[in-house]
Parts: sequence; C-alpha cells; structure tokens
Amino acid sequence: MSLAKASQVSAMLRDLMLGLEDPEGFFCLCLSALGERDTRALFLDLIKPLASGHIQLYSQLTTIFFNYFSQGDEEALEVAIALSLHETTYRDDPPQSSSSDQLAKEALGDSQAGDPKKPIKKECPLKDTRPQRTTTMIKRENNSDSSSCPADDESKNHDNMIHSVKPKMSRRHRQRKKQQLMQNPSAPRPVLLWFRRDLRMWDNPALIGCLELGAPIIPVFLWNAAEEEGPGVTVATGGASKYWLHQALVCLNRSLEERSSHLVFQRAEPSSLAALQALVAETGAGAVVATALYEPWLRDRDDSVWAVLEKQGVKCHIYHSYCLRDPYTVSTKGVGLRGIGSVSHFMSCCQQNSGPGIGTPLDAPCILPTPLSWPQGCPLTQLGLARMPRRKDGTEIDWAVNIRQAWDFSEEGARARLETFLKDGVYRYEKESSRADAPNTSSLSPYLHFGQLSARSLLWDARGARCRPRKFQRKLAWRDLAYWQLSLFPHLPWESLRPPYKALCWSLDCAHLKAWQRGQTGYPLVDAAMRQLWLTGWMNNYMRHVVASFLIAYLHINWQAGYRWFQDTLVDADVAIDAMMWQNGGMCGLDHWNFVMHPVDAALTCDPYGNYVRQWCPELKALPDDFIHKPWKCPSSVLCRAGVVFGQNYPERIVVDLEERRAQSLQDVTLVRKRFSEYVCQQTGCDLVPLPAKLVQDAMGSGNDIVRHGEKEFLLPVITRMEFKHEPEDTDTHDNPYSAVLKGYVSRHRDEKIAFLNERDFTASVMYENAQRRERLERDHCILEGLQCPPTNKGKGQHRNVRPASGAVQKR
Repeated sequence: MSLAKASQVSAMLRDLMLGLEDPEGFFCLCLSALGERDTRALFLDLIKPLASGHIQLYSQLTTIFFNYFSQGDEEALEVAIALSLHETTYRDDPPQSSSSDQLAKEALGDSQAGDPKKPIKKECPLKDTRPQRTTTMIKRENNSDSSSCPADDESKNHDNMIHSVKPKMSRRHRQRKKQQLMQNPSAPRPVLLWFRRDLRMWDNPALIGCLELGAPIIPVFLWNAAEEEGPGVTVATGGASKYWLHQALVCLNRSLEERSSHLVFQRAEPSSLAALQALVAETGAGAVVATALYEPWLRDRDDSVWAVLEKQGVKCHIYHSYCLRDPYTVSTKGVGLRGIGSVSHFMSCCQQNSGPGIGTPLDAPCILPTPLSWPQGCPLTQLGLARMPRRKDGTEIDWAVNIRQAWDFSEEGARARLETFLKDGVYRYEKESSRADAPNTSSLSPYLHFGQLSARSLLWDARGARCRPRKFQRKLAWRDLAYWQLSLFPHLPWESLRPPYKALCWSLDCAHLKAWQRGQTGYPLVDAAMRQLWLTGWMNNYMRHVVASFLIAYLHINWQAGYRWFQDTLVDADVAIDAMMWQNGGMCGLDHWNFVMHPVDAALTCDPYGNYVRQWCPELKALPDDFIHKPWKCPSSVLCRAGVVFGQNYPERIVVDLEERRAQSLQDVTLVRKRFSEYVCQQTGCDLVPLPAKLVQDAMGSGNDIVRHGEKEFLLPVITRMEFKHEPEDTDTHDNPYSAVLKGYVSRHRDEKIAFLNERDFTASVMYENAQRRERLERDHCILEGLQCPPTNKGKGQHRNVRPASGAVQKR
C-alpha cells in the first residue's frame, strides 16, 4: 500500500472515530481507495487500533467486512459500486487539522497528541465538505441532476463510468444490499443525548462522548415544569428565561439539522424517568448521555434516574462542563474556613485541591450519525415555554417583542458577541465595567446560563485577549462559587444563612414594591435600570447592585421579593447566582457586601452624563446633566421647558429622606444582632453561621476556625460588614465611621454648581419675564397709536446663560 493511500485511510479512520463518517461508509471508502484485493488483505489490520478503545466500532466493522467478502463476486461488485459513488473528494482535499484530531491521535496512541505548543484550531465549517454517509450516497446516486456532479473532467469521466454501470442494478436490489449492511446483529444500539442546558455544538463533551460510542445519536429535550421549578419559592424557571430557552432550542434544532440530525421534543409526563424509559423502549437505546446539573433538586432527580436506568441495563454517561469545576468536588481541606464566601477563598480551595484539568475547547462535529427510525415527539410549542397571554377579545399580548429585538438567541450569536467584546469592550472592562451608558460589559450571561457558550471556551478566549483582564476572568470563579454555595446550602434561594437576620423587620408596602418593579420610584437611575430589565430581560452587574441596595436599604423590603422578581424577569435568571447575590445584598449571606449603593450619587459613577437615564426614561431626556439624576432639585422653569410634570409623566419620589431610611435599616440590624447575641462572636463582632456537615468534615484539620455550639451545631465566624461590628449607642449613620454607603464620584464643585444654577435660573427667569413684559407694553402702545410695531428681537431680554427649550447638553 502506497504512502498516499495509507495517509488517506488514516484520515478516514479519524473521521470514523469522531462521528464524521459511519462504519459502512468507511468500509466503502476503503474499497474505493484500496481496491477489493488490498481491502481483503489489509482491512482487518487497519482497524486493529479500534480494538482497544472502540470495541463497538471494531465489532461492527469486522461484521461488515465478513458479510461483504462472504458474498459472491457479482453481488460484492454491485454493493461496492452502489455505495462508493462520491469518494473522490478525499483524494483532492486532505483533512483539516483540529483539536478534535488531537483526540483521535490520543486514541490511536500518537505521541504528539495534546502538545500544548501546537496551536488549537477554534473554527470548523458548519457543514461537512466531504461526502455524507451512505444513505446520502444512495440518494445522490438516484438523483440525475448534473449540478451535484464535480466540475473537473476527471470527476465527470468517473461519473460517466458509474452511470454506465448503473442500469445493471435496480433500485430495489440496491436497497436490499444496503439493508444487508445496516441490519447486522452486532450493530450498536442508539444513544439518547439528553439536552438540558449546554445547548451548543462547540465544546460539548457530552456530544463528543456520544460520537465516541460509535452509535446512532438521538438528541432529545424533555420538559417537566414541576421538576425544573424546584422546591418552595425557588422560581427556577421564570417567564423571561423560559422564553429564551424556547428560542435557544429553535436555534439548537437548526444546528442539528445542518448536521443531518434533529431534536426530539417531549413533555416528560409524569416524570423525566418515565419519559426516558419510554424512549429506551421505543428506540432500543443502549445508553443515555447528558451534562451534569448542579441544582440540588435536579441532582437528586438525576441520581435516581441514573440508578433506575442502570438497573435496567442502560448505560448512563455524565459529563461535567456547565461549570469550570464540579461544585460537589470542591474541598476546603488545607485551606480552612476563614474568609468562606469570598471568591478569593474559593479560588484558594480550587488551587489547593486541584481536580481534573480544565482542558482545551472541543471543535463542533460536522455531521452526526442518525438512527434508522426516530421516536415520536411533539412540536416545541406544546412545551409551553413561550406561551403568551391573551386579552379578553382573544388577541395575543406579545410581551417579549423587545427581548427578541435586543438579543440573538443562537450559538453563533453568542460567539459573535464574545468576539465583539474581546475586540473592544474588554479593554475598558477593568476600570469601566460599572458604566451603564457604554457597552463595557460582555452581556454573555444568558448564553452561559443556557450553555450556548461554555465556561471553558470563554475562559480560553479571555486568556487569549491581549490585555488579559483578571477581573473579567474572576467572574467565572464567582459563578462557580455560587453553585458551590448552593450545593452546600440547598435552602439558599429562600432562607437566610445568618439566623439573626431571619427576624429582621421588613416593610410590606406592596405599592413600593410595585413601583420598584416597574421603574416608577421617582429616582431616575433606579427607574432606568428596572425599565431596562422589564423590556430587555437584562441589566449589567453594577446596576443590579444599585436596584438591590435601593430595595433593601431604602425601601426596607425583603431580599426574597427582589430575588423572585429577578428570577421571573431576567433572561439569564440563575438560581445559584441570584440567590447568593441577593443574600449578600440582603445582609444575610456568607459574604456581606461592604457597600450600599446610593440611588443618586452612584449615578455619578455609572452614568455621569445621564445618557443611560435618557435612553430608558425618555421623559427626562431634556433635563440638563446636572439635574438628570435629581430632577426634584431642578428649577420649575427648567422643568417646564423640559416638559417634565411630576405625578403625570414622571412619578414623585416614593421615599424622600434617604438618610433617615438608611439609618433605620442600620438600627434594625443592630437590634436583631443584640437579640440573637449567641450568633455574634464576642471577640471579633463577626456573625456566626451554622455549618453543614460536609464543610465540618473537610475542615477538621483546621479546628481553630470552628466554634462549637451545643451538641450538633458548629458555628463559624464569617465576613461581617464593618458598620455592623461598630455599634455605638446612637445608631445614626452619621455617627458611624464605617458607613457603607457609596457616594460615587461626588464633588463639591458639582453641588455648588447646582446651587448656582438654581439661583441663576431664578434671576434669569425674572429678567426674561420683565423683558417680555416691556415688549408687550411697547407693542400694545404702538397698536393704540397706529404706529408701526418695532421688530421683535428673539434674543433681547433673555439671559445669555438660560438653556434653550430644546434642552441640548454640551459635554465638557
């Protein structure tokens, strides 16, 4: 066998292992490349490397080989002609190198596989330019359209030769020969690829794992609302996130169709286990492959499903790719518990107890092996993910129209947004990620939540950026930290981790809560952020801090109400992340935020020129920069020229004295800490939190970090806000040197300017009114005397510093 043929067969063998070719197609291509004599002599030796790691493929190819050469010479020639019409592409186009090729080399024992010095190919065409599998070959043979033939003369001669032989075989005879190859007793049973999240083709270990099994793949998506929702008031699947899921499934199905497959949708009633059992019975599937989920109630469900299926003889393969680290494998051993809840402590735990390496992203397969028959499914619309309410007259209320306009729900849209961010916004992220008036954040959180972009590929690409912003990379660590906390504290979404704060006195004012939800608080920055959330399903992280601080510290409404609203309206609603952040903001999580965002002064940091407020609160767009965030301080004449009328087109403030409200919040915390003093460390003033058994077991070597309380409970001092530790007799925030309220970039010059503008505007208004009065008197006098009226000078009598009615703003 020549060197060229050996290289060609090796390339075809790699494609077989990665699922780019099916076994019978590979056998036919070998027949075309080597000829019948060399195939009979060399084929079994060529496929020997599969005997160790790919037993099913090896068995299937061996059966095909013996079935073929046990036939008569005439029948073998007919099958070879029928199944090898389009093999010439391999002779002209050498296979492209990719990271998937590295996996194939490792499986074949190549010593150079996985060399970190070699560049990793990140792109792969969505459609395979090489021949499709055998069924496609048969269809193309029966199609006489000349447009499907190659353009070069050699290919034309080859086609003419084949067409001259073609009449010797009837279609029924060819189909019978094909079935002889397909229906052999050793053919592998199909594999059910259970999509839950990780709705992508690129860097999907579960998908690649299916290909390595060497069996037909049946992608399925099962939906059981009760299982997904979670216990109690978790609200794991809100309206906005379910709508995104619906659109993401449409895009995923399109990607699968481009690879000769499709997604089977089913309502998992009465349970996911029952639905999987029915699919196994209908398809004869021998394995189920899925990506692990880490929410406690979903993990418990999955464990029971895997146990039952394994007892019934169905192999279950679970891959971890949703987070960078499996949260159930993170240990505090060797690190201790001091500082638990912070991302620095979590990263130290991961470094001290390193698990399997993160690895490199995987290329998307170009084609998927399909079964002979597909199971019964249902239309995606029957799952009810994107159900729209209807009015009394029957018309539909399309509440998601703005969400559709704001987002590209596809995997390609995720990669395009990432590339745009890495080319531009990432260079400002380190210092300006708080800005709401500029696209300095990646906006990738929805794609990460639904797995349309893997955390591993995001980290890989972020590390490849020239500036390598560590702050951006740490966001992925925060994400993993949230899932770790949820694995330790399953009640995180509804129960405060710090016992004293369960007794806090919260406001039950429903009018205040509704005003906050709809962006009608009278505070422009808060209103702009909440309106953006309502219309697009998203806001950046800094703005989430702003609206959370306003709800908790100034409206005195329980953090759980904010958590539930976010879960319903965010397209990236994530139970672990939202629960952890709202608990921290609500003063009862493992990590106290040592700051409170002031609803006015924080705007000087994130929206200094008011562009963000003008975008989402257009009724205020004509106000000057210095008044855009505090319109209640604006002179009445400026408000009149800007067309702002409080109580009509813009609401009055729902709370007025912010300092008093903030002082009351601090006093409430001080009282509950004194009431439950057993949960406060007398030496440090830190709050004490009961530990779960797993943490206690991991940290037994660090006994100094643990305070034993009673017989069964272990208490740990955790991070506590400085202003809570400092408890003066007078709890007024003005007397607390550790006040956590962030004032933003406040300058005395700006406050003095506002005062000056107020005084100047009053003087200017009086001068302007006097000038107008003189002009009217003079005009009336001329009319009475029959004299010609003097020309009106538009600028006469108007103070030169008075803003024009248009409210145009010049940026300094």
